[in-house]
Amino acid sequence: MTKDWNLSAAPESTSHIQLQSEYGLFIGGKWIKPSDGSYFDTSNPATEKRIASIALAGKKDVDAAFKAADHAFDGWSSLSGAERGKYIFRIARIIQEKSREFAVIESMDGGKPIRESRDIDIPLAAAHFFYYAGWADKLDYVFPGRKMRPLGVAAQIIPWNFPLLMAAWKIAPALACGNTVVLKPAETTSLTALKLAEVIDEAGLPPGVVNIITGDGATGALMTAHPTPKKLAFTGSTEVGKQIYKAAIQGGKKVTLELGGKAANIIFDDAPIDAAVEGIINGIYFNQGHVCCAGSRLFVQETVYDEVLAKLKRRMDSLIVGDPMDKNTDIGAINSKAQLKTIERYLKLGSEEGAEIYQPACNLPEKGYWCKPTLFTNVAQSNRIAQEEIFGPVLAIQTFRTIEEVIEKANNTPYGLSAGVWTDKGSKIFQLTKELKAGVVWANTYNKFDPTSPFGGFKESGFGREGGIHGLEAYLSFD
Repeated sequence: MTKDWNLSAAPESTSHIQLQSEYGLFIGGKWIKPSDGSYFDTSNPATEKRIASIALAGKKDVDAAFKAADHAFDGWSSLSGAERGKYIFRIARIIQEKSREFAVIESMDGGKPIRESRDIDIPLAAAHFFYYAGWADKLDYVFPGRKMRPLGVAAQIIPWNFPLLMAAWKIAPALACGNTVVLKPAETTSLTALKLAEVIDEAGLPPGVVNIITGDGATGALMTAHPTPKKLAFTGSTEVGKQIYKAAIQGGKKVTLELGGKAANIIFDDAPIDAAVEGIINGIYFNQGHVCCAGSRLFVQETVYDEVLAKLKRRMDSLIVGDPMDKNTDIGAINSKAQLKTIERYLKLGSEEGAEIYQPACNLPEKGYWCKPTLFTNVAQSNRIAQEEIFGPVLAIQTFRTIEEVIEKANNTPYGLSAGVWTDKGSKIFQLTKELKAGVVWANTYNKFDPTSPFGGFKESGFGREGGIHGLEAYLSFD
């Protein structure tokens, strides 16, 4: 598949973007300064230039946010579902109206290509609010004959790879069910969550229904250990997720965890090879590989291995790495200097383990954090690059002969979030979707999301589901 690139297109303009030089905390419907006056900077990973100063919430601020959410709960939960739905619908509409602004901020703050922010992330975030707005007055039809009630205050912590979308995944169902929220975005990508706070204010939500506070891991730990919330939803690394789970369980909270992954993307010899190659590219290089469900392990049936590898390398050579604001860019900047160091450590490790590295010849910008799209061949099942989540644009390739062999290899991982299958045979698809230990299995496509579809994993990829009606159940208590 070829791309119709407009090589003369200028980078997306940022002149229309309304950003403050300093952001406070959104608590009780008001913007307040952090109690101890602490701030941290957020920067553009493509240029390393500071964008804004962000409030660092401490204990008093976390207490204030939960107090505001608790105070707002009775009023919000007593509203009819139809009334709650109107507020959520209004949020969705405003996101649509400000979609260009959201897209530019998302790419400036996170490093992802503007095409992905503009065409995928922001529309999908709005779609989640629309979807759950529609369910707010229909909960009795979702769970017929069951007595239910909202849980109360929800503590929500989101990651840096899909900031606005992850906020929508968590806030929308919580509000539809009558809960109130305290949400914390990742410290490296707080700006779209703060812009969402402005939207929530504009939508007229009662004060305290949604509170957005910013900070680092210490702020998240204060939220997890706080006695007020009845629900904790976390998306992030498995290592942090385990710590959060222990603290949350001790506090008696209902918990949803969406953690890491090491997905298998499987190509059989009867697959549509050209389409499969595009699926591989999308599966691992989308959002610089900063995707928990990225298809980072590729399994190719031996009889088509040479063909797949040749076409894959040729396709990689066409990828454009560079300015996230350029509409032609395929791979943007790595989110942070720390994450780039992690990726580079795995690149070195893969070569030391005996795998063969391939990267296309391309020039990287002098400023910013960049990594060429990478693949490794001659990878052993025991290699760390085949077992550990890298969270970058790095693909580990292995071969297989039989369906039984690839199922065993694909399941030989501590993770169980997602997988992909490429074949012309429906019988293989049904067998693999049954036997692969993954929460989501895509067939002849990859990285396709919809608000109606539940998402979540098994094993060390977490538990619970977000999206669909399963996402509603996570925010309700049943008698």
